[in-house]
Amino acid sequence: MKKSLGPKVFGFPVPVFIVGSYNENGQANVMNAAAAGTCCLSPPCVYVSLREATHTYHNIIRNKAFTISIPSQKQVTEADYFGIASGKKVDKFEATGLTPVKSDLVHAPYIDDFSVIMECLLKDKVNLGSHTMFIGEVIDLKADEDVTTKIKVKSDLKLLKVDLEKSKPFIYDLSLRGYYNLGEKIGNGFSDGLKYFKK
Repeated sequence: MKKSLGPKVFGFPVPVFIVGSYNENGQANVMNAAAAGTCCLSPPCVYVSLREATHTYHNIIRNKAFTISIPSQKQVTEADYFGIASGKKVDKFEATGLTPVKSDLVHAPYIDDFSVIMECLLKDKVNLGSHTMFIGEVIDLKADEDVTTKIKVKSDLKLLKVDLEKSKPFIYDLSLRGYYNLGEKIGNGFSDGLKYFKK
């Protein structure tokens, strides 16, 4: 028998999202967004849900843009720091020694030391209660070449994709407040389930 735990969320964003923005003085800031993920495929959109008390909340409203930098497993300490330190009080880049880079396409910084980046324009925002969901249209996905793989989509066409095994992202568990590695591949999307279609 299942036990009721009350009205709580159980789910994992994929992967940890570090949100980049500029403050009113043009200083680069980043924060770890616990409530974040993909919300649309065409156009490609991601969301980050933030409290109004955060520095990033106001930065995104002002600049209408943000970036998502995705840390690898070796950067978990920095990612956690970005979630517990306030950009109102400290320069997180100075504290960690990581490098901010001005985005090519939107008015927001990203973390050069992280291998996967999304540059986003603010598409919409929805006040949900304790958090406001900021929906960003991904204008560009950038990745270091050493974390990509070419996959065949047609006989003569190959696309460059981010490879999870190479980029080594990790997830955050809101319930137990822990960071976890992504496990081994256990199935093939749009393939394994075909066995249930009638022949």
